[in-house]
Amino acid sequence: MTQTLMPPRRIAVMAHPNIPEALDVAEDVAVFLNHKGVESRSGSLYEDGFRQAIQDRSYDLLIALGGDGTMLRAGHLCAPVDIPLLGINIGHFGFLVELKREDWQKVLPKLLTGDFRYEERMMIQARCEREGKEDAVFDVINDVVVARGQYVRPIQVQAILNGIPIASYVADGLIASTATGSTAYALAAGGPILPPEIRNILLMPVAPHLSVDRAVVLSEGALVCIRVQTDHEAVVSVDGQEPVHLSSGDCVHVSAHEKSLQMVRFQGPYYFYRNLTAYMEHNPLISIKTNEQTDYAS
Repeated sequence: MTQTLMPPRRIAVMAHPNIPEALDVAEDVAVFLNHKGVESRSGSLYEDGFRQAIQDRSYDLLIALGGDGTMLRAGHLCAPVDIPLLGINIGHFGFLVELKREDWQKVLPKLLTGDFRYEERMMIQARCEREGKEDAVFDVINDVVVARGQYVRPIQVQAILNGIPIASYVADGLIASTATGSTAYALAAGGPILPPEIRNILLMPVAPHLSVDRAVVLSEGALVCIRVQTDHEAVVSVDGQEPVHLSSGDCVHVSAHEKSLQMVRFQGPYYFYRNLTAYMEHNPLISIKTNEQTDYAS
């Protein structure tokens, strides 16, 4: 690394309770850090008192153990209070996770000497307007998805940019994604892979029918209204969370968030592309293992 940063001195280690062995590994990490002179505590990602301590900024860093889903949940917890996030992979996919389970003991000492860097991930904000009134505001790390509900029929969706209609879709849905989310649902829908550090909003239709089928990349300052026109159920879901029902004429307003998710990286700036090749060629979700090794010294 070209710059030595101030090492964290109070570290929360949080694990997804439904992932086998995650809590045990979290305890091992906390014990390791305490032996190194760092105040550390381990526990469940859903433990109310522990979550409150994060919101009260009682820690300098949050280490999350799990997969990308765990990282999203942890990111929603620490981003609003500007606490950096580091991930140790105990789950399946690991686009967001920095360390492999077998590597943390040899790499974490770098954290304690300031030999790491911060990577800023742009977030977006989604404001849900139903029946002409704003009734929900969401912080978004990956994506906002406006889509059909339980009926297997497309919906009509209009994208309005800074007050000007730019595209209409007849599709299963429309994704508004960050660069972080470009490797999630948007990628599965055929969208482009965006470098994680860029600050753009990606619009990607899902299964469009005789309508615009291309991705659109918007600037950070874009204000997008996604308006639904449908005679059957439509929903909006943020980062894979519980969907919210939408009626015809309802809108979801999407814009860049004032906050960013700050992630700890030990790897060099081009780690993303090396890891991407491994993930694309060897998907762990279909039980194909890879022998690719990560270079934390680059």
